[in-house]
Amino acid sequence: METDYLFNLLTTNHIILLIAVTSLIVAAFAIISGSLARRKMTEQNHLVKYRVDTLWKDINAWQASQFNSPGTPAQQDVNAGEHYATEKAAYEAIWPLVWSLHDRLGMFLRAVEADDNAGELRLEARNAALEARKVLNRVRPFCQSDIDELITQLIDNHIKAHLAACHLMDLRKDGLASSSNHEMAVQKEKFHMLYDNQAKEMLNQLVTLIRRRMLR
Repeated sequence: METDYLFNLLTTNHIILLIAVTSLIVAAFAIISGSLARRKMTEQNHLVKYRVDTLWKDINAWQASQFNSPGTPAQQDVNAGEHYATEKAAYEAIWPLVWSLHDRLGMFLRAVEADDNAGELRLEARNAALEARKVLNRVRPFCQSDIDELITQLIDNHIKAHLAACHLMDLRKDGLASSSNHEMAVQKEKFHMLYDNQAKEMLNQLVTLIRRRMLR
């Protein structure tokens, strides 16, 4: 009897130990994966921000060279100059809000990815989207059509990513039931695709289009 009891005890402890080791391995893998994902997102944000910072510097340098050019008549196409200034003012109004939306949404998504408290960041990202859409509606008549369409798509893209992350937060509140594990993975993949892939590409396209319009 004592031998059987000892054998059962050792077997049970072995299974418990195996489960504990497996859990530790899974937790470590999740932490490492999350850290790598956040680092990649940060690096991509820095790259896009660098391209953005150079945009307005190039525009200002081009304007200065045009102004100082001895071969430019003072009376040359005043209407075109006014149109240029109006369009440039529209981009200067909407671009900081587009970038603020992208930045705040990125912070919100990183917090959701890490399962941190993201309530305040969630509200900030939502308000940034509303503000960007409001200002776009105001300056839309002065934006080139392709740029207007791209900014509209970009804002919609960020809203969809925001909703996917909010859905993931709601699923976590409901518990980690196996029936919702797949849906949580789907929502996480969705906001990664929208933000890390599509949004970054659209931001780069927007910078290129504005640069072409302003540096003609």
